[in-house]
Amino acid sequence: MPVDSKTTGGAQAVRRAVNLLRVLSMARESGYGLTDLARLTGLPHPTVHRMLRALMEEGLVEQKGATHRYVVGQEIQFLALARAPQTPLMTAAESHLGRLADQLGDTLFLTQRTGPETICVARRLGAYPVQVVPLRVGDRRPLGVSSAGLALLAALPVEEARRILVLNAPQLAEYRLTVEASVAMVRDARRLGYALRDRGIVPGTRAISVVLRDASGLPSAALTVAGVVRRLSHRRTPDIAETLWQAAAQIQRSLG
Repeated sequence: MPVDSKTTGGAQAVRRAVNLLRVLSMARESGYGLTDLARLTGLPHPTVHRMLRALMEEGLVEQKGATHRYVVGQEIQFLALARAPQTPLMTAAESHLGRLADQLGDTLFLTQRTGPETICVARRLGAYPVQVVPLRVGDRRPLGVSSAGLALLAALPVEEARRILVLNAPQLAEYRLTVEASVAMVRDARRLGYALRDRGIVPGTRAISVVLRDASGLPSAALTVAGVVRRLSHRRTPDIAETLWQAAAQIQRSLG
């Protein structure tokens, strides 16, 4: 069957626009400038500028008056109202998250995979006086940066994981990471059965993540505990991972 070039071009434009919105969402309220967006998407400045103008006309992107940086537009929130207020994952996990945070004492995160990224969908604080909060609900990270992303990549076939990391190379550079450095961390996570980010995104912290699978068995989310280094010592790491595994299994059973 011959390929319709107009259809192909239209699909490419949609994919580029969606990717641009994803990149913008990582900056939250601080936003990105045109040069930042061109670098992170790998698209020419004029192309990014045209896309931004079109998305602004639809209310999907806004430009801050003071800084001229671009942010996700309010229309995105209105579109989201058409969905149920809570995802099946959150419905299944809700009753487990508080108990797990109390048990471990440190900050607990539930992150969900969305394409080549993760998004934090829940955060619970433990009782220990010093809590590590590198993520807010709604924060996005490219796969390959956080321990949650490493756990998800480790549960994928090797070549697929590498393909995603190559795709994320511009975003990894923002965190001073290379594709090869992330590949090495994914390899370690695959060997251990859990991801250990020995130097957390916040200096002096450590994070441990295990993967959650959906009903079809695909890695779709991750449970993470983050704390100061003295709390998440290497001696305690296997026990913490075991506790996370048990909670992940309970959530997966709730998901059916």
